[in-house]
Amino acid sequence: MAIPTSTINQKIKFICTPEQIYEAFMDSKKHSKFTDTESILNPKVGGKFVCGDGYMKGKTIELIPSKKIVQTWNANQENWPKKHYSEIILVFKEIDEGTELQFTHVGVPDICMKDIEKGWFTYYWDPLKEYFDKLNKKKK
Repeated sequence: MAIPTSTINQKIKFICTPEQIYEAFMDSKKHSKFTDTESILNPKVGGKFVCGDGYMKGKTIELIPSKKIVQTWNANQENWPKKHYSEIILVFKEIDEGTELQFTHVGVPDICMKDIEKGWFTYYWDPLKEYFDKLNKKKK
């Protein structure tokens, strides 16, 4: 039986290059650093990942270095169906101020929608902005 799902669309700007944000997502050490959790990623198409101290897992299905990441995504969350995988799509676009991330999360169970939508900001976008702020200060 299909579960009711929705799609999250978010657009976030970062002061960094597309290469830097791509690496932050696909490099286990950098990912662990900005999320402050254990993250293990196999950075190739077909590679599996486990991030957020085991909170999320999935597999990479498309990679265009510094431009796009597509992954299946499953959350270890109370209301998230155990065998249900959604899909996240990250598209990086260079802009004058840095990089714009167009983020799409397809197939989010409706029952989890508010938590997941807020969680992307709490556990990813805000910490990632802090991570790049610190990197930028070190360069000066």
